[in-house]
Amino acid sequence: MPEQNTLEMTTQDDLGKIEIAPEVIEVIAGIAASEIDGVAMMRGNFAAGVAERLGRKNHGKGIRVDLSDNKIKIDVYCVLNFGVSIPQVAQQIQDNIRQALLNMTGLETDEINIHVVNINFETRTDEEAETE
Repeated sequence: MPEQNTLEMTTQDDLGKIEIAPEVIEVIAGIAASEIDGVAMMRGNFAAGVAERLGRKNHGKGIRVDLSDNKIKIDVYCVLNFGVSIPQVAQQIQDNIRQALLNMTGLETDEINIHVVNINFETRTDEEAETE
């Protein structure tokens, strides 16, 4: 079964078609997930880490979008801060992504799966690190 490259939307007024690339959904979901308190960072691959060090921000990092079977399935791979309630933060991530996608694209998601891949134990702020 071939993987779909774009998501096509139909409009009421027949002015033309609207296509949304999966990368757009990745960026929207990545930004929405990063906005939640308790999310330390999104997990990416080696290439994304190198690109970030060179100054290129990858907002779709840690997000996988599957558009098969006319459904939108999103997998979020994130690192949470130590001490937060994982179920609460995961629920907030799901709600924020669902709402952001609905507001910006009008699309409803079928699944938003949260994968907590690590816990961040560093609790020092930048100001504390500078004073040492």
